[in-house]
Amino acid sequence: MRIVTVTLNPALDKTVVLDELRPGELNRLRDVVIDAGGKGINVSKMIAALGGDTLATGFVGGGTGEEIVRALDGMAIRHNFIRIAAPTRTNTKVLDRGSRLTELNEPGPTVGPDEFAALAAMVKAEAGADALFVFSGSLPNGIGPDSYRKLLDMARPTGALSFLDADGDAFRQAVEAGPAFIKPNRFELFQYFGREETDDVREVVALCRQLLDRGVGRIAVSMGADGALFVSPDEAFLCPGLRVTAHSSVGAGDSMVGAIAYGTAEGMSWRDTARLAMATSAGAVTTVGTKPPSRALVNELAGRVTFTEV
Repeated sequence: MRIVTVTLNPALDKTVVLDELRPGELNRLRDVVIDAGGKGINVSKMIAALGGDTLATGFVGGGTGEEIVRALDGMAIRHNFIRIAAPTRTNTKVLDRGSRLTELNEPGPTVGPDEFAALAAMVKAEAGADALFVFSGSLPNGIGPDSYRKLLDMARPTGALSFLDADGDAFRQAVEAGPAFIKPNRFELFQYFGREETDDVREVVALCRQLLDRGVGRIAVSMGADGALFVSPDEAFLCPGLRVTAHSSVGAGDSMVGAIAYGTAEGMSWRDTARLAMATSAGAVTTVGTKPPSRALVNELAGRVTFTEV
């Protein structure tokens, strides 16, 4: 199965490392790490690190967009981006010695209707029963909140699977199209239902069951240090978070989505896919920037994943 990631609002991620962030003062940096970023691109990087084949698509523009393309070429990740007139954004991540992360994310370029139409045509051309699409991340300016819904509706009649990782109105509208998989965090799940967030796992499962009844295939709910909850029509289980030496949480959720897409494409069971997802997510926080963990580290961490039936 072909895995196609769609990143509508990619970024050149610049992670700067310092001892202590002092607002209003001169801050001297100890290190600067630059990565091709954006949620879908991070997913493709994780799939490639696991040994899978992926095609990264979306919008890129200007010099920053070309830097992303060159970075993906360097990682031997195939890509087919729509070039747009406006330059791709740069996001700055400030990481101090206490592993405290401050993110400064730009809103992104303005995408015109003709540019979105070109992307939609490309998605339609890639769609088919052997395709798995990953639609993830924020939306750039000029793109309506129904954009993911339109792309999902376009892919579904071809038999393609669609994975969704978004938030806000974009998530709310797209989830009604019945994607094969979604990965909200706990806050986003309760926000969707207009409920006050709680750490009651059974209540989280009950909300997930409602989404399954509405046509969603499978759900992973990320819950930070509490781990993640995995729900399918047949089972629900909680995987506690793994203890690792953390450097940055950026990209951990994307690594989880990448592992689930990879496991699905490889025909792995839901439980084995969840094991891989927990290992990649934990491994991702040990890296600086948005670099994926190595397959060797993922394999080591996978042996520590445990399951609790819910």
